[in-house]
Amino acid sequence: MSTLTRFGISMDSQLLRRFDAFIREHAYANRSEAVRDLVRDRLVQKSWDQGNEEMVGTITLVFDHHQRDLTEKLTAQQHDHHETVLSAMHVHLDHFNCLEVLAVRGKARDIQSIADRLISVKGVKHGKLVMTATGEGL
Repeated sequence: MSTLTRFGISMDSQLLRRFDAFIREHAYANRSEAVRDLVRDRLVQKSWDQGNEEMVGTITLVFDHHQRDLTEKLTAQQHDHHETVLSAMHVHLDHFNCLEVLAVRGKARDIQSIADRLISVKGVKHGKLVMTATGEGL
């Protein structure tokens, strides 16, 4: 980690009151930590938008395991992308529904493509991709 640099921020008082409420709501220790977190979040989003940065994340799927051939289709797609799908956790939610969480790593555009294909498989009730940075450079 590099050395810390202090700098000032000018802000409208009403916006500052809202920011301070945000800080309390999210249990930040101070304004500096909150600002750092917001800056990191924006930088991660920029990397994601560019598409060619290496990112990590999770693909979460909820599906009916009784749907014909669905489990096999999902597993086949994961095997087709074994270099990107690092790990999978499968949870039985009830007699019909399963939750699958995939840990992924690769170029943002490739992860988005894989997530889109998995989420759109017939029988997947809900899916969501959550992306973040590898931590390098933050």
